[in-house]
Amino acid sequence: MTDLLIHSATKIDVDGQIDAFWLHAVDGVIRATGSGDDWRSLSLDADALVHDADGHHLTPGFIDLHVHGGGGASFDDGRDAIERALAVHRAHGTTRSLISLVSNPVDALVASLDGIADLVAEDPLVLGSHLEGPFLSPAKKGAHDPTALIDPSPAIVERLIDASRGTLRQITIAPELPNALEAIQVLVEAGVVVAVGHTDADEALTKTAFDLGARLVTHVFNAMNGIHHRAPGPIIASFADERVTVELILDGEHVHPDVAKLAFEQAPGRVALITDAMAAAGSSDGRYLLGALEVQVTDGLARLVEGDSIAGSTLTLDRALRLAIGSGIPAPVAVGALTSTPARVLGLGERFGRLAVGYAADAVLLDHRWSVQAVWADGTALQR
Repeated sequence: MTDLLIHSATKIDVDGQIDAFWLHAVDGVIRATGSGDDWRSLSLDADALVHDADGHHLTPGFIDLHVHGGGGASFDDGRDAIERALAVHRAHGTTRSLISLVSNPVDALVASLDGIADLVAEDPLVLGSHLEGPFLSPAKKGAHDPTALIDPSPAIVERLIDASRGTLRQITIAPELPNALEAIQVLVEAGVVVAVGHTDADEALTKTAFDLGARLVTHVFNAMNGIHHRAPGPIIASFADERVTVELILDGEHVHPDVAKLAFEQAPGRVALITDAMAAAGSSDGRYLLGALEVQVTDGLARLVEGDSIAGSTLTLDRALRLAIGSGIPAPVAVGALTSTPARVLGLGERFGRLAVGYAADAVLLDHRWSVQAVWADGTALQR
């Protein structure tokens, strides 16, 4: 693999900002970093790739914990659709991602998990799968097919784990469902990150789920009880527990920017920006399917045709970054929310999420308007 040198950048990651920054990567791993002109003394291969960042922002590659599709394609529709959608998000800076699946019949989920396991073996940029369902509360189903929702019986939980062949990385579960608390323990023991979400749980039950090993909240504020002065609910429980990270959809629609700032203030270092993007991300307005449900996208806002619930987003992570910074979130904090924080949630914080020696050479170059100019993953430029 060819050496990669990026120089004259303004580095921004969770550790802060460094001007005139450079990094040197070999075989997809960052081997040296510095600032100024020290890079000129490096011994590079004759065919090394050298990129002058010209003072633009350089961040680690973005990591999306929760994304369902893009470019007109849905992850539920198989390998070709997955690859088409991933290409859209990679062009917008997402170098690593989970493949999120909506609620479907168990047989369909088993087939999808099996296919994703094959993809993970071939594509290191795919970190595994995320089941957002079928173990969700009918009262907080959002844009999930109510006929596909079921309780987490031990047999079904084991079947899904087995089908993934070790690549099921995250699952969303409503802890109030029958067998849910037992399922959380089984999933945690299997190495799956359990997220509380699409739930009617109160604060006490949410705390119980956290004590049993749940470590994430699926799109905080959405599809759960809100904050009430006599019933704090899952949001307050997650803010108070330093073991727990909260996903946040920052698209200007799902959560008001002032409420988003509250999450950053109340859970410092524990907010993971996600897209929850459906097929229309990077595509046009019109009719789409989300699982078995019809969705109408108008002016970039996706809603179910029947019921009018918001049905995922048309977001990409670079836009989430721009909205976060535009809302007053400091740039290193905002960048950390889509790099180091999601990496840590998945237990990958020593490999991804920072521009530092020993980390994967995943990087995004953005201009001063925070628009993506170039993307590298494992030291290789991705097509845009």
